[in-house]
Formats: sequence, C-alpha cells, structure tokens
Amino acid sequence: MSDRPLDPRRAEIRKIAAEAEKDGHPARWFEKVYATASGDADAVPWAMERPNPYLLEWLDDTKTCGDGKSALVIGCGLGDDAEALAGRGFDVTAFDISETAIAWCRQRFPNSSVCYQVCDLFACDASWTRAFDFVFESRTVQSLPLKLRHTTIGMVSEFVADGGTLLVVANRRDTEAEPDGPPWPLSDSEFKRFEACGLTEIRRDCFDRNSRPTVRVEYHRVFNG
Repeated sequence: MSDRPLDPRRAEIRKIAAEAEKDGHPARWFEKVYATASGDADAVPWAMERPNPYLLEWLDDTKTCGDGKSALVIGCGLGDDAEALAGRGFDVTAFDISETAIAWCRQRFPNSSVCYQVCDLFACDASWTRAFDFVFESRTVQSLPLKLRHTTIGMVSEFVADGGTLLVVANRRDTEAEPDGPPWPLSDSEFKRFEACGLTEIRRDCFDRNSRPTVRVEYHRVFNG
C-alpha cells in the first residue's frame, strides 16, 4: 500500500468497513456506503456509471453473445455491467446486498430486462446453485476480509453451471501476507482457490493501468452431463 493519505471519502469508507467487520457483518458496509452517497455516484469510489472496460474487452475479444443464456452479476452496484450483458443477449440476474444500490439500478434503468435483486452473497436462493451459464465477479471478493476469502470464493464458484464460465476481475497482490484494506487484493493462491472449487482456469490477462495490478481470469466448469 502507498503511504499517500487517503482522500476523506475513502478514509470514511474504510472506517465503515472496519466497523461492520467488528460487528460481525463484514458484507453489510456496502449499504451504508450507497445510502450515505445520497444519490451522488461520485461518492461511491467503484461506481463508474459505465460498464466495466475489462468485461467489455473480454466480450469483444471472445466474440461472446448471450443468445438467451443465463448470466449472473455479483455485487452489481449501479447496474452498468448487468445492462451491458443484457445488451449482448444474456438473460441477466444481478444482485447486491445493498437495497439502496438495487433501488438506484431500477431508477436508472426503469425499462430494463435485468432481474435486479437484493441478496446477501452468503444467503442466496438455493436454486441459483450451478444455475448460470455466465457469472461475472468484479472486485466483490477483494472487498471482503481475508478470513472470509475461501468461503466467498466457494460461494461465487457454485453459481457456475456445468459447461459455464466465470469471469473474475480483481486486484492482485504478490505476497501471501495480509494487506491493509479494504480492498484486500487476491494472492495467486487465492486465484487458485477457484480451481479447488471445481473450475478450470482458461485464460489470464494482467493489466497495469493504475497503482494496483489488475487481473482478469476466465474460468470454466467442465460439463458433466
């Protein structure tokens, strides 16, 4: 981590996250961030109000079209990634633990085909298990403490159907030592954890577009039918 001081909003978000972890609800800090933003997307550091460029590049590079296949967006935030996938022909479900974020999505995209839902990653409907042809996870895993890392990766992996694809975008750290956070970037062993959960790494792309190295990894689940 840099010794450069955090801007006031990021410092406040770290305080919110630390309080949530102390209270035993480390995922619930997202709601407070969205609620205190009061409709200002600039107050949510990860809200770009445009689709994730790493997702769009992958879709273009692989010439992926939905053709009615099911897709799930984890921690969908303000909905831009979900809308991008719907625009590519996927039947999209998108969820976030934050009620405010989901209400914001519905306000931004009132005529959307996306099924937006309020859901806790650790308490999703059992019918979602291995139910989605494509799953997109961008920076949700790294937003939760390391003590939840294996459980979180396991939950994300279980959404992927037989023959399905998981695309993960996350910051990477080059040590197994626990970093200061949030976020808590993933180590190589943590990326490997997805494979321990029954997925196979197909492609890995590394980027140095900002102060933290970003990795995009494509995983598949072998079709067992």
